[in-house]
Amino acid sequence: MALGDLMESRFSHSQSQSSMVAVVSNHVHQLNINPSVVVVQDVVLDSNRDRDTSSDSVDREEDSEAVASSTNTGYGNAVVSGIPATSMAYLPQNVVLSELRHDAFEAFTPSGPAETGLVSKWRPKDRMKTGSVVLVLCLNISVDPPDVIKISPCARMECWIDPFSMAPHKAIEAIGESLRIQYERWQPKARYKPLRDPTVEEVKKLCISCRKHTKSERVLFHYNGHGVPKPTANGEIWFFNKSYTQYIPLPISELDSWLKTPSIYVFDCSAAGMIVNAFIELQDWNSSSTPGTSPRDCILLAACEAHETLPQSHEFPADVFTSCLTTPIKLALRWFCTRSLLHESLDYSLIDRIPGRQTDRKTLLGELNWIFTAVTDTIAWNVLPHDLFQRLFRQDLLVASLFRNFLLAERIMRSANCSPVSYPMLPPTHQHHMWDAWDMAAEICLSQLPTLLEDPNAEFQPSPFFTEQLTAFEVWLDHGSEHKKPPEQLPIVLQVLLSQCHRFRALVLLGRFLDMGPWAVDLALSVGIFPYVLKLLQTTTPELRQILVFIWTKILALDKSCQVDLVKDGGHTYFIRFLDSVEAYPEQRAMAAFVLTVIVDGHRKGQEACIEADLIHVCLKHIQGGSATNDTQTEPLFLQWLCLCLGKLWEDFTEAQIIALQANAPTVFSLLLSEPQPEVRASAVFALGTLLDVGFDSSRDVGDDERDDDEKVVAEFSIVKSLLDVVSDGSPLVRAELAVALARFAFGHKRHLKSIAAAYWKPQSNSVLSSLPSFTVRNSVSGYNTPNQYSKIGPLSRVGGDNGSAARDGRVSSSSPLATSSIMHGSPLSDDSSQHSDPGMLNDCTTNGVVNHAKPRQLDNGLYSQCVSAMCTLAKDSSPRISGLGRRVLSIIGIEQVVTKSAKTATTTNVQAGESSVTASSLAGLARSSSWFDMNGGHLPLSFRTPPVSPPKPSYLTGMRRVCSLEFRPHLMDSGLADPLLGSPGVPGPSDRSFLPQSTIYNWSCSHFSKPLLTATDGADEIAIKRDEREKLALNHITKCQPGSNLHNPIARWDTKFESGAKTALLQPFSPIVVAAEEGECIRIWNYEEATLLNSFNNHEYPNKGISKLCLVNELDESLLLVASSDGNVRIWKDYISRGKQKLVTAFSSIHGHRPGARSVSAVVDWQQQSGYMYASGEISSTMVWDLDKEQLLSSISLASDCSISTLAASQVHGGQFAAGFVDGSVRLYDIRTPDGLVCVTRPHTLGVDRSAGTRVVGIGFQPGLDPAKIVSASQAGDIQFLDIRNQSDAYLTIDAHRGSLTALAIHRHAPLIASGSAKQLIKVFNLEGEQLGTIRYSPTFMAQKIGPVSCLAFHPYQILLAAGSADACVSIYADEISPPR
Repeated sequence: MALGDLMESRFSHSQSQSSMVAVVSNHVHQLNINPSVVVVQDVVLDSNRDRDTSSDSVDREEDSEAVASSTNTGYGNAVVSGIPATSMAYLPQNVVLSELRHDAFEAFTPSGPAETGLVSKWRPKDRMKTGSVVLVLCLNISVDPPDVIKISPCARMECWIDPFSMAPHKAIEAIGESLRIQYERWQPKARYKPLRDPTVEEVKKLCISCRKHTKSERVLFHYNGHGVPKPTANGEIWFFNKSYTQYIPLPISELDSWLKTPSIYVFDCSAAGMIVNAFIELQDWNSSSTPGTSPRDCILLAACEAHETLPQSHEFPADVFTSCLTTPIKLALRWFCTRSLLHESLDYSLIDRIPGRQTDRKTLLGELNWIFTAVTDTIAWNVLPHDLFQRLFRQDLLVASLFRNFLLAERIMRSANCSPVSYPMLPPTHQHHMWDAWDMAAEICLSQLPTLLEDPNAEFQPSPFFTEQLTAFEVWLDHGSEHKKPPEQLPIVLQVLLSQCHRFRALVLLGRFLDMGPWAVDLALSVGIFPYVLKLLQTTTPELRQILVFIWTKILALDKSCQVDLVKDGGHTYFIRFLDSVEAYPEQRAMAAFVLTVIVDGHRKGQEACIEADLIHVCLKHIQGGSATNDTQTEPLFLQWLCLCLGKLWEDFTEAQIIALQANAPTVFSLLLSEPQPEVRASAVFALGTLLDVGFDSSRDVGDDERDDDEKVVAEFSIVKSLLDVVSDGSPLVRAELAVALARFAFGHKRHLKSIAAAYWKPQSNSVLSSLPSFTVRNSVSGYNTPNQYSKIGPLSRVGGDNGSAARDGRVSSSSPLATSSIMHGSPLSDDSSQHSDPGMLNDCTTNGVVNHAKPRQLDNGLYSQCVSAMCTLAKDSSPRISGLGRRVLSIIGIEQVVTKSAKTATTTNVQAGESSVTASSLAGLARSSSWFDMNGGHLPLSFRTPPVSPPKPSYLTGMRRVCSLEFRPHLMDSGLADPLLGSPGVPGPSDRSFLPQSTIYNWSCSHFSKPLLTATDGADEIAIKRDEREKLALNHITKCQPGSNLHNPIARWDTKFESGAKTALLQPFSPIVVAAEEGECIRIWNYEEATLLNSFNNHEYPNKGISKLCLVNELDESLLLVASSDGNVRIWKDYISRGKQKLVTAFSSIHGHRPGARSVSAVVDWQQQSGYMYASGEISSTMVWDLDKEQLLSSISLASDCSISTLAASQVHGGQFAAGFVDGSVRLYDIRTPDGLVCVTRPHTLGVDRSAGTRVVGIGFQPGLDPAKIVSASQAGDIQFLDIRNQSDAYLTIDAHRGSLTALAIHRHAPLIASGSAKQLIKVFNLEGEQLGTIRYSPTFMAQKIGPVSCLAFHPYQILLAAGSADACVSIYADEISPPR
């Protein structure tokens, strides 16, 4: 199956799974039920797991309402088909926040494709070549050496020539020539120097000249010693004197000193092992006498062990070892024939006439050679250690060939009781089972030989060897894994890539193998796959394109260094063509975009090559959807990688940035900032951020390029304007990229931003910006921190001055920062009715040396102000990682965060007479501020740093931390100069650049391609099984939710040890666990069956605390804990039950802006699993609807009320519906599908008997059942109202539960139960008819003391269990029975 088909089938399979529908109903069969709602025994299930658009969920909700409205709508406890309607349960099927990006975002330090480590090992350290070959033949034909006694008949052939068939001098000439030809078959380009029966002097002369000529290449020394005595025990080999009357010994050490390194020796003589032993001793002696030197690159191949003589059987040639090394096929077939069933029909003469060429794989000889190479390579790869295999089989073509053939020599010569030896030593391979495969392939090929020789037109049938080996590899793929033995056929797959007929199948299987993980990619690269797949990029075969792109994706996901090879070979054009082809699937084109991204990542030649190939316009065309035939817009992965590709292409590459700006890239990308997928938005922010030129500073001296700079400034401003839209994005991934982009902008524009920042913290009372209390300015004269809004600051000298030539007129220019009224609109500072700043607000600020800035335009100042505002917002982000990035950005423009403990410590700072001082009252004013910054985040003070005019005295710095901003180095600060660097317009150096925070989206995105893409993850089935079990358990509990429970049995009491009492609590659905939180945002998790504390952690470390709500997200799966703070920040935790293991999944600010005059946001939040929406409101004029799946603000629904929401409840049955209770006692029902969101309004809570009690709604919720409009609400005054809000405006039932002291209300999701709690230490339980079922007054203790004032109540989602938290920090759990069902 083609890889593309594999992918396609995988996608269609997943879609079919998600659309599978099962309607099993024996009670509601008469209703018209939408297929996306499953009713099982009166339990409605939503099978639509994948919500692509909000409209899908809208249709689903309408249909599910059809179910509800066609049942008996007026029921209080109506019965549908004999079962109480209140047992209807909605088990949502969707899961949110479970993507790769949610896996420990905070702790994530991603690494993209590596350049070192695991990946560097597969590349041969340095490719080598054998440049010279010395062929030494000591045959002395017709004179036998004295230590050899020959048998008869005896082996005679040398290089397949009988030396006695001609005159001795002619014979040795012919043998020498034949040996040269045999070696040339393996290395045609080397210089060959034969020496026939030489003297030691001739050998020395030739060796020295070869080394000189070959330089650093390898020299091969081949020694045939069949006509001289055996080597001596000292490792001496024999040559002749000039008159051939004596044998002259030559020690191996001398030979080694002439040939030096790198070298390879072949010794074909008896007792050749003696030489190897002597050589090893020599190596050991050298390394011990000169320690620290690297071992010499010398390789030795010897025909036999030290005690052995060469085989003399006439079955073999005399130089059997040389024949194995240089003519392996011929010798292997001759040897095999004598042992095969074919030996009768074949004689040696036929083997010598095998048709074809060794290099032509379509001929018999070529096929045999090909199979032999594959077999020997496979044996070596499976038997040798990795490093040795690389050195011997992948570094030098001639060495690799000789070692492959050496494996054959071992097999053949061991059959003659002779063991070839090598250095480095190889493990025995002569009995490896792959030799059986060779024998079979040889037999099949040879069986055709007689026919082929008789009939020249007969067609040769290729061997099934490669097909069978591919099948074996496929079987391994089906059953193998990282922890099993690697597939031994991998080198054969490599060989098969050479053949067109097997290539496609081999590539598909190789793709499947690489998909198993980085370990598989590394294995394949170490076998030597790289040059083959690089070469294949030159083919134009269309069916190979998809699989080649996939294979390259896998290789580059592991090893970025391949980018150099790709650009050198022009491979990038292959991927650009594929990216631009509309036939390919978007996911595959995303892979091509990934490959191109790696090619241009930090590689200037790659960037230039891709610019030349017009990659920018190709990518922009597809981002805009130019080729909509295959609907690329639906594939977010493709969009994401197009953005990353362009971002990397023009990163720090001015030429590309200019082309991008001319092509209107910023506008194209700004449209992507509202895409539903956070990954796409983050990638778009990254691409826009890299368009900002870091080296550019808009305030540098004006020169010839003023016009270009002006254009660039305009372009950069438009980019930053777009970027500021995402400062309140719901995904930390996006905000992290925004921080990095703003850092680049701050770096390029830091002088303006510094002056704006200085103006930000000037004493003003009439502007919205004056209320920025938590930021303080370092007074440049006095040297201590001064809060900015009430105290009068003394002379502020040189606040971020731009250059020395600027006029010192003692006034701030009229186009001063913040001088326009519209500056903060569209920023988080503005709400619908934000105050306008006074245009002249800075002009009355008299100073003694504030410089006039280099003509900043009024527009610029507005934008710079918004930038500083956005930076402050990020510095106070709810995600610790982003707030850290935000603080780094602020430090670039000279603002550092310092922790001031309290007003008390600040006022004790020593202040000299004549200096302005900090009064306690002015600091007290800080807490009263209504600034958006102060309320919305977090809330450590920031101080603006400027360099002091003179070195500050230590007394001024008591308790303060001295901080130098980026431009003010410590040694310069103490030099007595005001700001020595401000006047120099030089481009920042690399040390400055290194301070910039680095983007992580690219490296993080790369990890997607390292994971298996063709197979589903192993855990999917387990998750489904676990979910099914939980659904069954939930249904089982729901059926046991009987009316009439009075919850009078206290089963557990937990003293949480909270300082401020338990503010909110919830019960886990499938384990006996209760989670509670206090006002100070400390969260504790307790097992109430075992009475053990499981975990305790703080939601955040900021000083402003206040908890609003705890919710469970994905309660039927691995649940997440949503913690909403009263400032509107939402943090979601995973693994929160395990002590110290909790991880922040995501964090964002759910509320933007607030009503003028409001002292805090007082956020109220609720979560709706079925739709995946979270609703948030408070002291603002609307309700924010967040889609947690997209991590995006879906809509903002106007409240249509002057009052604020005090409590909010989302329907767990009808997606998109929520009810809100207001401080004035009114109740509103909203539905996000209606045009204005509001469905209806009623005001059930009016002042009752006790006029002192308020009408504020403190609790609200939907009644159990499918009716969308039945609501229960309770006010502070103590009355509980039952509303059917669509049918009548008044309550149909009222209970006066508590007189003026109601503090909490809980409504069971499935049972007809309501509980209310009072500050007067009382809990009451009612049914839906308003009947009181029970009262709880006393704790389950021995003395039965009264419970504390009730602060929160929470029912178990599926069981009759109630958790009650009180102001005395106790949480009690009540059940209907003594031991509740587990």
